[in-house]
Amino acid sequence: MTSVTPLDTPASMPEPCPIGNRERITALDALRGFALLGILLMNVVGFGLYYQAYDNPTSAGGATGINLWIWFVLHVLAEGKMRCLFSLVFGASVILLTTRWDHRLDGADLYYRRTLWLMVMGIVHSFLLWQGEILFPYALCGLALYPFRKMAPRGLILLAAAMMVYCAGFYVMEGVWKRESIEAGKAASAKAQASESLTEEEREALHEWESMVKNRNPSPEALAEDAAEWHGNVFQVIRARGAVVLEWVSIPFYHAWNLDVLSMMLVGMAFTKLGIVTGFRSSGFYLRMALAGYLIGLPVNIYGGWIVVRSQFDPVIQSYSGGLYDLGRFSVACGHLGAILFLGQKPVFRPLMERLGAVGQMALTNYVMHSVVCAFLFTGYGFSLYGRLERYQLYYVVLALWAFQLVASPIWLKHFRFGPMEWCWRSLTYWRRQPMRWAPSEVGVRS
Repeated sequence: MTSVTPLDTPASMPEPCPIGNRERITALDALRGFALLGILLMNVVGFGLYYQAYDNPTSAGGATGINLWIWFVLHVLAEGKMRCLFSLVFGASVILLTTRWDHRLDGADLYYRRTLWLMVMGIVHSFLLWQGEILFPYALCGLALYPFRKMAPRGLILLAAAMMVYCAGFYVMEGVWKRESIEAGKAASAKAQASESLTEEEREALHEWESMVKNRNPSPEALAEDAAEWHGNVFQVIRARGAVVLEWVSIPFYHAWNLDVLSMMLVGMAFTKLGIVTGFRSSGFYLRMALAGYLIGLPVNIYGGWIVVRSQFDPVIQSYSGGLYDLGRFSVACGHLGAILFLGQKPVFRPLMERLGAVGQMALTNYVMHSVVCAFLFTGYGFSLYGRLERYQLYYVVLALWAFQLVASPIWLKHFRFGPMEWCWRSLTYWRRQPMRWAPSEVGVRS
């Protein structure tokens, strides 16, 4: 990357401003757009079905035929992989932004202000629209990234690898805990059925086991009760969503769910320094990256999905399979990255890359749009379709949103510099209202 020479005095520094279109990296925007659209493949399940259906289709939405195949294919190609790509791109943006800001005395102030405003947006977004949102955890991890911005790529990758090993161990130990908990619960249940008295520890084990069974495979009555909350009025929906949000945010920072994000951000920072995610490598490099990623990741994910399906989504087996999770998702994500950037260097795919780039340039707006549309469709905000569709039917919504955003995003950016949410975020970051429309003199730099 081009080095930046520090300037001596604040007076000599240019006013901070958002990046212009000439400076935008199309490859990075296309990757962001691809990842964003792919994230909706997984998020739509959380919008439309009982929360356990995300990992366990036997709980709701159908677990046979096309519904099971959709779960399996997305487990192999998309689940975690799109979030991985999005995290890589987020890490890349940290390097690109801080490289522009590090010569300024207020560079750290700009970075942390930007990140904290993202956190505020995430809090509002999570309670009002989408309980599984990523803005808050991304901001939380983003706060930890700044000190690592000048670390060498090798150090960043080693640190990320250590986190991935930690996460693999976490899931294996979770499997051990679940196995012991289930065995203790079943033993306590057998004693209770034999009318034997239970100790306090056994009663607790029985309660935990019964709760696990009830949550993973609820009765029709329990599913109807759950749906009624999401079909209620605005305040009932916010209350139901708030209960989920508070459970999510109560996990410690060192939980695998956070390190999942943080590790990939660090890899994204390293890949940016190496010129990988910015599209500066050769087409041969990206082809080899795609092939290597798929040759490693697809067998790992197919095997993991197969043993879970064969076990009929046994929770212990699912946790144990998490030991391979990061290897499989990171490899396939690298395959996707290599494939997108390889195709992006081919003129025949340029129109598609430009549309993906426009979606990615408006990623925050498009992400929030997903939540607005899905909240209106699935909750009491609008049509109350939550719990009423099979898994495969959810993807009609996904295809419609994809088509709209791939068409609308380029059109919007012909007239405006940013998406509405990006404009708001940038204005808050620079603490100055940003121009929204293109000036006539800038017509030639919009492409």
